[in-house]
Amino acid sequence: MPQQKTKLWIFAAWLAVFYSVWLGIVTMGNQWQTLREHSGIAIAMAFGSYVAGSTPMGGGTVGFPILVLLFGEPPNLGRDFSFAVQSIGMTSASIFILCRRQPLEWVILRWSMLGSLLGTPLGILFLAPHVPETAVKILFAIVWASFGVLHLRRIRDICANVGETPAAHQFDRKVGFSVGLLAGGTVAAVTGVGIDMILYSVMVLLMRADLRGAIPSSVLIMSFTSLIGILTKHLFTGIQPGVFENWLAAAPIVALGAPLGVFIVAKIGRKPTLLFVAVLCVAQFLWTMQQEASRIGWGGVGLCAMAVAMFNVGFEWLWRVGDRLKRRSALISS
Repeated sequence: MPQQKTKLWIFAAWLAVFYSVWLGIVTMGNQWQTLREHSGIAIAMAFGSYVAGSTPMGGGTVGFPILVLLFGEPPNLGRDFSFAVQSIGMTSASIFILCRRQPLEWVILRWSMLGSLLGTPLGILFLAPHVPETAVKILFAIVWASFGVLHLRRIRDICANVGETPAAHQFDRKVGFSVGLLAGGTVAAVTGVGIDMILYSVMVLLMRADLRGAIPSSVLIMSFTSLIGILTKHLFTGIQPGVFENWLAAAPIVALGAPLGVFIVAKIGRKPTLLFVAVLCVAQFLWTMQQEASRIGWGGVGLCAMAVAMFNVGFEWLWRVGDRLKRRSALISS
């Protein structure tokens, strides 16, 4: 108990430092009007931060569609905002997770961080500038809808995982590095989110990792990638205008909201939250398709639906490989 209090004291100290710095920025810069003008994103991120802490999806999962689809902001702003707000919210959740000593899939997590350290800056510098804005919105919609369909189909199986399959440990380093490099350099670099979902999917489908370890691990990889992403943007390309104002309004919400999500989901269980967010993922796909149909045509909408289906074919392949690894582990142990 004393050790746990000491760890939580570290989290409390982090919050004290953050809120002191935030209040200093607002007060010294007389930013009160900015907070009022951007209260909408602050309200939205109250839910977004809960999602960030309780599911394998960053707060940008809510922030991106709210800014881009509802408020009509450019996708590049949505991406940079995702990096910026997750650098606070998911970092706060990560500190809380570490202070509580929650179980983590450390081997695959470390290697995915190394892959992200290399892939995310490369993707931001050399891929993201060449991706059209419409393509960014469509990529976001497809990836998130695929994740939603996966959970609507496999939620019982995923929740039934009790621990990583021993035979899957042989893939920890290669898979972790590959996911970090490729997902960081593509989906995360273009949309500001997604590496957490992809790593999580590999852990629960291929390696059959327990949700108690897979979801906190996904929070840490997204926190790390967001910090790398916003630092890369700041040093090399510049951050999109409007990000700071939205970040200033949302940051104090997510700093506490994401850790609160970690805490609450431990009490109510992960299945209800995952199902609810899965429905939202599919809903945002339909919303995006409705908005973009005039640009991409109904043929394009059909191709997007096919892409969601192909993602889930890939998920199903991972699940079946995971089955074979599980059976191999059972034979070895017997």
